[in-house]
Amino acid sequence: MPLPQPNSPKSSTIRPVKVVPAIVALAAVAAFGFGSLVPAEPVRADANAGQTVQTPFGQAPMSFADLVDRVKPSVVSVSVVNDGGASKVAENSKGGDNKKGPNFALPDLPPDHPLHDFFKNLPKDFGQDNGGRPKIVQGQGSGFVISPDGYVVTNNHVIDGATKIQVQFDGDETKYDAKLIGTDPRTDVALLKIESKKTFPAVKLSSKDPRVGDWALAVGNPFGLGGTVTAGIVSALARDIGSGPYDYLQIDAAVNRGNSGGPTFNLEGEVIGVNTAIFSPSGGNVGIAFAVPARTVNEVVNQLRNGGTVKRGWLGVKIQNVDEDTAASIGMTTAHGALVSEVTPNGPAAAAGIKTQDAILQVNDSKISDSRDLARKIAELAPDSPVNIKVWRNNSETSLKVKLGLFPKNAEAAMSGVPDQDDNSAQENKSKLELSQLGLTLMPARSGSGSDEGVAIAEVDPSSAAAEKGIKAGDVILEVSGQAVNSPEDVASGIKKAEDMKRTAVLLHIKSSDQKRFVAVQLASKKG
Repeated sequence: MPLPQPNSPKSSTIRPVKVVPAIVALAAVAAFGFGSLVPAEPVRADANAGQTVQTPFGQAPMSFADLVDRVKPSVVSVSVVNDGGASKVAENSKGGDNKKGPNFALPDLPPDHPLHDFFKNLPKDFGQDNGGRPKIVQGQGSGFVISPDGYVVTNNHVIDGATKIQVQFDGDETKYDAKLIGTDPRTDVALLKIESKKTFPAVKLSSKDPRVGDWALAVGNPFGLGGTVTAGIVSALARDIGSGPYDYLQIDAAVNRGNSGGPTFNLEGEVIGVNTAIFSPSGGNVGIAFAVPARTVNEVVNQLRNGGTVKRGWLGVKIQNVDEDTAASIGMTTAHGALVSEVTPNGPAAAAGIKTQDAILQVNDSKISDSRDLARKIAELAPDSPVNIKVWRNNSETSLKVKLGLFPKNAEAAMSGVPDQDDNSAQENKSKLELSQLGLTLMPARSGSGSDEGVAIAEVDPSSAAAEKGIKAGDVILEVSGQAVNSPEDVASGIKKAEDMKRTAVLLHIKSSDQKRFVAVQLASKKG
């Protein structure tokens, strides 16, 4: 007998990006109407029970049944309701007047979240009915109990904006109300508490890091089919999926919409990760899923449980990697550390004397490999912590003492003074200077846009090293090798100085749109 078909999804939190493969969130939406598919009472068994087969590398299980019986009772289906403010609109509307209510509540994701741009670019009327009223949305996800008193871990994007949260155990028709204890959008982790005095089966987060090739069992609520178990292996560690400085596990166990927030177990019955996203061209499983590692989840959950929020250290800089050309341009012999491209005014770094073009090499006793490594190490420290930071500046190492701040909810400072790139005034042809060593044609920065700092780039040779590094016409050069420039001649002078010092590359401080960055460009032989 065929299964009943689920209703069409209504929420953007799971809408797949077609044609181009994408990182896709896994929260399932709309009420699917499926009942539990495994009504039998779970049987507890010892983790080591069951038949095994001897291999050259040790024992391997012939079945995961005993393990599943042990861990599945702790996994819950999470259902949420988000009325998008519809109840408030109903109270305020009179006589059937179709006043447009507040926009549909989209997830409040940080700018570096892989789904941030997707939600940002949705139509303004997305999630509203024909009368402009917010739609009532029902969503589904997964979670798991971590303590007998009913604390549940799930994904932030599963419950974000929810006005009502309920959890349900496999094989039990009872739906328990759950309250939100706290969320951490940067790791996509949320903590719930079941509002009941009952004792619940629980599992623990693993304190042991998994290895590539370890067995991995995912349990969750895909497409509303609660109690679903899939098996695979840990495919890779420390994956960067564009979600801030945090690394993710990659697994090949089948994970789909609705698995968001569900656990991935090792053979010891411990959670090694929380499923959060998949890589997919269609939104369905293709064997590449990502999970927040248990070590990260444990750190976040402990803070949420104790205070309802996560407090991280904050340095107050924008940073980028130091590649070989950048290292050569600032006199470093090897490419490592994190280059400071901007310093937040009145932030901890500014107070300590950290400057743009400093390369941060070490935090306390920990060496910094790249920008993500620095961001992760700073985030692991508590606000107000005193730290010793070693930087590379003026061809030597310098140590600075910094008192960290509290990581703000919105760390992106609004930057002003963007040059008008659409101005085609006659002055563009004045004072142009071609620098063949960089493959650039320069002119004074345009005025009338709130700032006339730096030197504007009029043309870029497509075959030049500058073009390869992403420099384009309309960008503004602010500094050359740490020296501020106000005219094309200043840039030429900075290039000559670098050549006199036998440098093979020069470091440019570039302003593109509302972003500033350092770009190290190799110097070509001067024409003519």
